[in-house]
Amino acid sequence: MVNKIMITIDVRFLNSSGIGTYLRNVIPGVVARFPNTTISLMGDPTVINEIDGLANAPNVVVIPAFAKMYSIQEQIDYVRLIPKATKLYFATHYTVPLFYHGKILVTIYDLFHLAMPELVGGIHKSLYARLMFNAVRRKASSIITISNFTKSELLRLTGPQGKQAITPIHLGVDSSCFNIPYLETPHPRPYLLFVGNIKPHKNLGALIKAFSLIANQFPHDLVLVGQKEGFITADTELDFIVKELEARVQFTGRVDQATLQQYFAHATCLIFPSLYEGFGLPPLEAMAAGCPVICSDAGPMPEICGDAVLYFDPKNIKQLAEKLEMILSDDALRNDLISRGYLHVKSYTWDRCIDQTSQEILSLLNEP
Repeated sequence: MVNKIMITIDVRFLNSSGIGTYLRNVIPGVVARFPNTTISLMGDPTVINEIDGLANAPNVVVIPAFAKMYSIQEQIDYVRLIPKATKLYFATHYTVPLFYHGKILVTIYDLFHLAMPELVGGIHKSLYARLMFNAVRRKASSIITISNFTKSELLRLTGPQGKQAITPIHLGVDSSCFNIPYLETPHPRPYLLFVGNIKPHKNLGALIKAFSLIANQFPHDLVLVGQKEGFITADTELDFIVKELEARVQFTGRVDQATLQQYFAHATCLIFPSLYEGFGLPPLEAMAAGCPVICSDAGPMPEICGDAVLYFDPKNIKQLAEKLEMILSDDALRNDLISRGYLHVKSYTWDRCIDQTSQEILSLLNEP
């Protein structure tokens, strides 16, 4: 029998590529860990009912919510939609309800808007982020960050104003990544792989420039999995390189999970050149698929990837080109990275993430 204790969770972004990965993997597990507790999910009912573990769960109440992130309507809807019986509100992003006065658990993925305002795309976005992060520090009962790095950034950029616990909980890797059926290659030539959104902090321009320095030495293409829309640059040198290498640089657009896994399985290596991240799942997914990784040494990446990848300075294009040349020329190095990566990634499970998240929720529910 479901009791009256209510947890309300914001799941509006189940279908997004970033937050959505977290929500789709964590929230069904949380629902299962609290079978006798009423859990209201704020989001699109159609999307919620498509997720295994949420559709028809006896303890779930769906509250239709469609407001865009960072909008005024978002704050209006919080007041209107959060049930008065809510004992704990789980904000799955840093846009917390400003006028809600109960217990709040917040998950923070990164501090990109504050750490790199020059790449955000408008001072208004940085100012809004500053407002919301300060609100999190004032209002949150407890905070989850997805890495120790993100915790350190939160403290560095928002100061000591909050007294709440801040608990780093690493993300997990889908178990299917470890058992990918080896099907026909999704690309007709040998290739290097990039996976990610086309945003400035992903540093895709540096990767393309580095690839251009070694492209004539190897038969490999550069395959970029992620939307091409948004890849607009004022860098005339990069525009020229992309035009010159047009047949060797392939944008796939967004692909489904099964197709993405085939790209991992057949790639010579994954390159992850980000300037800033909160966690960084693609390198771990590549490791699970038996794909060696060349990775930026920025932010949380050494914390997440340990000694299982080949690191480079993301601002040093020549160094990245040298690492590409190394991994393409040295079979022993590739095989060593594959072995180390496969062992390293096994500790990253969604069950562990769910268990630790559920413990945070339980602790808050048990507090007076």
